[in-house]
Amino acid sequence: MTRLSVFRVLAISAFALCFIVVVLGAYVRLNAAGLGCPDWPTCYGHLTAAGALENSAEINATHPDRPVDYGKAVREMVHRYAAGTLGLLIVVMAALAILNRSEPRQPVLLPLVLLGVVVVQGALGMLTVTWLLKPLIVTLHLLGGMTTLALLWWLVLRPEHRELHRDELPLRRLAIVALVILGIQIALGGWTSSNYAAVACPDFPTCQGSFLPHTDFKDAFVLWRGLGIDYEGGVLDHPARVAIHVVHRIGALLTAIVFILLAGLCVARGRSPRVRRAGMGAAAMLALQLVIGVGMVWKGFPLPLATAHNAGAALLLLSAVGLIRALTPLSATWFAGERRT
Repeated sequence: MTRLSVFRVLAISAFALCFIVVVLGAYVRLNAAGLGCPDWPTCYGHLTAAGALENSAEINATHPDRPVDYGKAVREMVHRYAAGTLGLLIVVMAALAILNRSEPRQPVLLPLVLLGVVVVQGALGMLTVTWLLKPLIVTLHLLGGMTTLALLWWLVLRPEHRELHRDELPLRRLAIVALVILGIQIALGGWTSSNYAAVACPDFPTCQGSFLPHTDFKDAFVLWRGLGIDYEGGVLDHPARVAIHVVHRIGALLTAIVFILLAGLCVARGRSPRVRRAGMGAAAMLALQLVIGVGMVWKGFPLPLATAHNAGAALLLLSAVGLIRALTPLSATWFAGERRT
């Protein structure tokens, strides 16, 4: 097996693991297990949740405000182990890319960018715990995970060896706009979750039985409230949480409109079967995400659907990246470090 083949196997493995890590992170957050281990990278000073459980009497005596919850500790540590393994895979990918840089088909730039992103992600993971689930850090950590997933997907997808037709250039610009809007919507989703605002609107399409519920936008989007505040369970009053939820719904509507327009244009004007398939895929992922989102509200925000909503956001992101990849001209594949032969 050549180095290039090894790199591709690593990229596919890292992508699959990253998707699991993103979903696990959502599961941990939604399970209120983000502080299941209140220190980092250990769990109450131990490498495993089992070690914390074995010493729980001593730990509970010294941490009466946060006693050992074995179930939450296990969830948190499993997520950390998976994220750590992903980080190691990306380190190996970056090293292999440097060693194999003379190979024209070897991506070099993007693996190094990924290495930088995963270092930042590690720091954000630490701060998520040590700064007691500060919403800004939790949201940035979510965005970092989604960015890692998108970059790995870009590496996994092979470029299409053709130049774009001039009719497809507006599609690519619209796809990039859709990706930016989706990124903002994912950030709003993270802000909603980290401020425990998902349940602020238990009905749909209304919120609190009204299309104009009582809101507090002034307090809803304060990014920094200082250190030392425990955000577990949230600190905002109900009107501020309603405001966050309403903005997230408006963002979902805007995202849906843009993706429907993009998918329709790709199917109608795409000169490549890959572009048309990518457009239909984006439409399918959008439909799935909307069904999950509405169903989550109607069913009372059950944990499986809430976790699936995060997975759906990841799938929609992947569909957008895949569409941009299909609309990327061969001459622009320098972004991944590839060179034309």
